[in-house]
Amino acid sequence: MSTTEKKKMTENDRCTNVEKYVGEIKGGLRPTMKITIMGVIYPTPKSFSVTLLCDSMDASKDVGLLLAVNFMEKSIVRNSQIAGKWGKEEKTIPYFPFTAGDSFKMELFCEHQQIRILLDGRQFCSFSHRVQPPQKVTALQISGDLKLTKVA
Repeated sequence: MSTTEKKKMTENDRCTNVEKYVGEIKGGLRPTMKITIMGVIYPTPKSFSVTLLCDSMDASKDVGLLLAVNFMEKSIVRNSQIAGKWGKEEKTIPYFPFTAGDSFKMELFCEHQQIRILLDGRQFCSFSHRVQPPQKVTALQISGDLKLTKVA
C-alpha cells in the first residue's frame, strides 16, 4: 500500500468520491477498548465498510471484522477472514440505520467474547471474536461513500 493510500483523502483527492482511512490500533484490540467513528453519508451512497485488520500493510492477512454496509440491499453484513478463508456471514439486523446525507456515530466496544456495535448510542448488533486473541487486530480501515468527521 502506498503512502498516499494510507492517509485520509483530502477534499482535492475526492475525484473517486470514496473516502479511505487506515489507522493503527496501538497494542491491538483489547477488552474495554472503544473505537468511535463519526461521519456523514454521501447524498447518493452505494456502500461503505469498516474493517478491523490484523496487519495494515498486508490485506491478505486475517480480518477480525468486516462490516459491509450496502444501501441498495439495505444490508449490513459482518464477517471475518482467517488463514485466507472467509467465515459464515452474519446478516441479521434489527433495522437499517443509515440514511443518505445524514450523519452517524458508530461505536465498536471490544468485550472479552465479542465486539458490540452501537449506532447513535443504541445497541445495534454484536460480532463474536473469531480472530484469537483479539490483540492480533492492529488496524482499522474505513472506506466508501461517506465523509469521516471523527475517528477515535
